[in-house]
Amino acid sequence: MVDIRAAGLVKSFDLEKRILDGLSFQVDSGERVGLLGRNGAGKTTVFRMLTGELEPDEGEIQIAAGRRVGLISQIPVYPAGCTVEDVLQTAFARMFRMKDEMDALALRMEQGDSSEATLRRYGELNARFEGLGGWDTETAVNKVANGLNIPQAMRAREFACLSGGEKTRVNLGRLILEDTDILLLDEPTNHLDMQATEWLEEYLRRFRGTVLTISHDRYFLDRTVSRIIEIQDGKAEFYSGNYSFYAIEKERRYQERMKQYLKEQAKIAQLEKAAEQMHLWAFMGNDALHKRAFSMEKRIERMRTTAKPTRARKLEARFQSREFKGDEVLQIKGVSKSFGEKKLFEDVYLRCEGGERIALLGENGTGKTTLLNMLMGYERPDSGTIRLGPAVKAAYLPQVIHFDHPERSILDTMLYELDITPQSARNRLAAYQFTGEDVFKSVSVLSGGELSRLRLCMLMDESINLLILDEPTNHLDIDSREWLEQAVEAFDGTLLFVSHDRYFINRFATRIWE
Repeated sequence: MVDIRAAGLVKSFDLEKRILDGLSFQVDSGERVGLLGRNGAGKTTVFRMLTGELEPDEGEIQIAAGRRVGLISQIPVYPAGCTVEDVLQTAFARMFRMKDEMDALALRMEQGDSSEATLRRYGELNARFEGLGGWDTETAVNKVANGLNIPQAMRAREFACLSGGEKTRVNLGRLILEDTDILLLDEPTNHLDMQATEWLEEYLRRFRGTVLTISHDRYFLDRTVSRIIEIQDGKAEFYSGNYSFYAIEKERRYQERMKQYLKEQAKIAQLEKAAEQMHLWAFMGNDALHKRAFSMEKRIERMRTTAKPTRARKLEARFQSREFKGDEVLQIKGVSKSFGEKKLFEDVYLRCEGGERIALLGENGTGKTTLLNMLMGYERPDSGTIRLGPAVKAAYLPQVIHFDHPERSILDTMLYELDITPQSARNRLAAYQFTGEDVFKSVSVLSGGELSRLRLCMLMDESINLLILDEPTNHLDIDSREWLEQAVEAFDGTLLFVSHDRYFINRFATRIWE
């Protein structure tokens, strides 16, 4: 049975470029499918079409009759005063309506209504209510809340007062609790710590419905999907495996296409040379050769059907390392920090030496970002000392990228904050895929990934020997993540980073702080 069918989808948001250009695919019932593509390829646009929020310019979408679709990226607006617990309970709205009808029927039966229709209706409702777990909703809520790290204190808070990440987590919990047949997950791991991500992976393995996931989390994709659909140039490419299979198969297809292209180009060059020679001989008195040469040139034109295969352009830049002398990079002695009644950490002792690559891990809200801010001098510890080595030159990429003047263009931001010429600024920006008219965009309209690229562009201008990264891969697509990893790999200084990206952690961490 086909749950989702998309046929010939076309969508443009301006007159010049089609984001989707004849996209067609289908997802069968019970499948686990990853939807990939670079930032801006149209993945979220497809999700908005699947939920009916957006209409295609051309083509059609069909959802199997009676199948309920849930999308995680949609965060509804709830009435003022609505708590997190209230939001989670909205998942059972259909069951609550059934319970209200059952209570009304029970009251009628108590008052003497023993008609066959009343008894039959009550029996049908009771069976459905029990089958949906209506008598045990509290256990279901507790299980999901614990798995997604939504503690009891948070459940009592007003939903409107939560951070964006917390709202996303609660909304994911609500979606899981609903009786949903088709799950559309748009970057579901972005605001989850490692424990919650692993819980979600286990939940999806047991989920009986259909899952279509947009994610740049390669580890998550490997563990949760069995097929990949990639949106490329507005159309769909299909891969029958998880992310690791996709990465290998995509490279194999590229090499195969390039081999075919080069073979055709060699043949074309050979025929062009022969045709040119025939024309020359024809001018020397053998007119019949002109006809053969023209025939050969027509054959050449028919052969020009294979476009040169392309790869996503790689960012070409590296961190500038600064020579480091001495062993001690940083030392943390007896550091404690609290915010109000919440104690983040107490009496912490840590030491980092030159060349180490340290991952700072922990659940959300345990103070990882606060510790990094203290290292950079943006926060002060309540007690204890933090000391950087005298020769240390640090660079910091925070989780939330902020520019003092977001109204400025990308180019002006470079010129104001770095002592460089306009041409040097444009050359450096081009290495980070800011080219042409893009450099005149206002910083205020940039996506999270674009803000990260711009900040990295500015950081990499500095000579450093300590690199501090807070969730560096969060807003990057897979190509940009791989580029960042190459840049970090080439950096020979000390690395301290916070990340929930298990792929990134496994590649770089030589020591763990928890």
